[in-house]
Amino acid sequence: MSKKKSKLQQAQDEAQASINETNKKIEELGKHSNNLCIELNNIQKLFDEIRNIPSEKKIECEKLKKIRLNWKQQAEKIESDYKAAAVKNAGAGAAGVSAGVAVAAMGPTAAMGIATTFGVASTGTAISTLSGAAATNAALAWLGGGALAAGGGGMAAGEAFLTLAGPVGWAIAGVALVASGIMFWRSSSKKKRIEEIFTLISKRDVKSYKLAVVELSERIIRIDEESKLLRDAIVKVKSFGTDYDAMTEAQQYELGAYVNLMLSATQLLVNPILGLQPKYGNEDFEKFISWKGRKTDKALCNDFKTLIISFANLLYKIDLDDNDKRLLYKTFKGNKKMLSALNMKKKEFKVDILNAVEEALLYSYK
Repeated sequence: MSKKKSKLQQAQDEAQASINETNKKIEELGKHSNNLCIELNNIQKLFDEIRNIPSEKKIECEKLKKIRLNWKQQAEKIESDYKAAAVKNAGAGAAGVSAGVAVAAMGPTAAMGIATTFGVASTGTAISTLSGAAATNAALAWLGGGALAAGGGGMAAGEAFLTLAGPVGWAIAGVALVASGIMFWRSSSKKKRIEEIFTLISKRDVKSYKLAVVELSERIIRIDEESKLLRDAIVKVKSFGTDYDAMTEAQQYELGAYVNLMLSATQLLVNPILGLQPKYGNEDFEKFISWKGRKTDKALCNDFKTLIISFANLLYKIDLDDNDKRLLYKTFKGNKKMLSALNMKKKEFKVDILNAVEEALLYSYK
């Protein structure tokens, strides 16, 4: 007879199920984004053929073309990095893909979904803004729901692990990793409270994922609407001829409206899904550092900036009292796996780091 799962295990299972559902929706988004990109390229070709088009319209079109090209290149890089890592780690016990996206079969549309979901123009932990190993680990972690085994370094490797703040990092691989320190406690009451804290974290993330699925669905609907408008616009532009000066004033005005349509459609490609963005990022940290009322030592904040940002995302919207903070600190400090993943020695993990995290969150969400 199988052992009954704890509340924490149940919450983590629910979080993983939500991640799987989100992944499927991201892959679906990729297919629709690809169709939108095709329509944008088609109308762009028509604009390129028009002579005597005003310079401001031409400049705007060229700018949008560059944004779309960057988006496509980011998607291709995510796909190639993902496949390269899968081949490299095939014999090293790489984590299986739990989202229904096979490692070897990850196609362009899945990568496009990721590029759209996490944005190409945003900063912080957006997958498309990461490079090298961090980008690969992000894609692997997001699609696979876990870390690669030793050999490939994988998700839980130093800076790559820390960089993935928010839902991408903690909720997938991070929570399981930090929660492994629960076994450190012999006291049943302390162990129970730590489990309760991590259960709250998982439940909080489930809410985020459910909202993200709604946001993804709404984005797909908007993309489909814009794609239809673009198809209709293509038919109209073809009938205008290829000389701007020979067009009627009404046709020229309509062309300007189509440039605005191309702008809004391009934004649908590259703007990130807000529900999957970190709750605490670099900008929040810089504001905190500049705050005159800050009590935490500035040098400590700068030394542990990435760690503070990462832990701020882990503990966002989790109410902790002083006893909870002490329990968490001792749990983290006694968690050899986590410290190893963070490339930290036990003595380097100071309670002041968690105090800085608490103050940083209080400042940003007061």
